[in-house]
Amino acid sequence: QVRLMESGGGSMQAGGSLRLSCAASGGTLINHHTAWFRQAPGKEREGVAGLGPYGFTVYAESVEGRFIVSRDSARITLFLYLNDLKPEDTATYYCAAALSSRFRGAYLVPSSYEIWGRGTQVTVTS
Repeated sequence: QVRLMESGGGSMQAGGSLRLSCAASGGTLINHHTAWFRQAPGKEREGVAGLGPYGFTVYAESVEGRFIVSRDSARITLFLYLNDLKPEDTATYYCAAALSSRFRGAYLVPSSYEIWGRGTQVTVTS
């Protein structure tokens, strides 16, 4: 089974940018729906961006126009570009994947995914 590992988190001032990476091992993501989620302390995990196997993308309203989800051509690494960061973007960011044959159609719902990384912390200071 594919395993996921995030990297690229860190501390950034408001208005800055970061690029998060999610590397797959044990296989590729060619047959998977993928997404990024985040979870702030005391809050539920929320969907940030989804990317379908044919390039369809969807974003949470709170990040639309600021975040961009993409992947490499080998379908091994998923990226999330975080631009114009705000303090409310502070959270642990997780990547997730689901075999397309099992995908239930809700890109930004955690229960749609069965493969998760361990997360990377993003802290935005004002």
